[in-house]
Amino acid sequence: MYINITDSPTSDNKGSSHDLVHYLEKENRIDKEIQPELWFNQDRTTISAFDTRQAIDNNIAKLSKQDAKFFLLNISPSQKEITWLKERYGDEGAKEQLKAYAIKVMDEYANNFKRPGINSSKDLRWFGKLENFRYYGHKDPEVKQGLKKRGERKPGEQMHIQIIVSRKDITNKIKLSPKNNSKGRNAEHSRKMGQFDRSAFKQSGERVFDEQFSFDRGLDETFKYANAKKKGLLDERVAMRTERIKNETQCKPALKPEFTPLQADSQLKLSFGKTQAETAPYIPIKKRKKKSKEQEQDQGLTF
Repeated sequence: MYINITDSPTSDNKGSSHDLVHYLEKENRIDKEIQPELWFNQDRTTISAFDTRQAIDNNIAKLSKQDAKFFLLNISPSQKEITWLKERYGDEGAKEQLKAYAIKVMDEYANNFKRPGINSSKDLRWFGKLENFRYYGHKDPEVKQGLKKRGERKPGEQMHIQIIVSRKDITNKIKLSPKNNSKGRNAEHSRKMGQFDRSAFKQSGERVFDEQFSFDRGLDETFKYANAKKKGLLDERVAMRTERIKNETQCKPALKPEFTPLQADSQLKLSFGKTQAETAPYIPIKKRKKKSKEQEQDQGLTF
């Protein structure tokens, strides 16, 4: 599960959300054959693009021109996770389940701030948009090499959700920034500033998915493993590698011990009473008689 928080990849988040909302409507404009996807939150599932933009742009009380007005959250399940959902709920059911999951992710987003009055997605001003596909852009290697054209669909399962969340809470009074990871001078100062632990948030998103859909996530598919591999200290990387080897060993079926020759003889004794060596017929070996000197002379063996 890939969960990322950005300012905005397509427009300045210090102004209106118009450009970003318009960009996220691209699938409804491009793919006329599919049913248009409307915006949703914890209360409604049929919100228009216009209402989304108006609600975000009007929720900016006491924010300066240089303050971020909103943030973009990307919730992208892996192809394995999407396949798991579709096998259990079907194509349309998987979409609804992913939207329900997004609401729980926003519950975790709210709780991560540890601010009084900010306890769930209902305390936030946010709107989600499900997208069925991804498209090649001019930065993709395939486009640069001339193998694909800009705007073509990418292969495989690409269903994901984009969420615009306001910098201010739903009351338009409390500032909330997921970019604030300052621990402050002390615990009290951190609570006042609204510290946000992005790593903990991403891990909680994985946990919620696994619990909600009974998904068996391997260690090497976790954010914790990937983060330790990329950014962790040596001790963390060694610990994760050790845990992975331990898990792989536990998952392997027990191998039957191979018989040694001694074990084979013991088994034969139990089955037949005697080993092969003990049951073989006795063949006496005749000793060769030493010829006398006279016999050797007769046969011309001496000179």
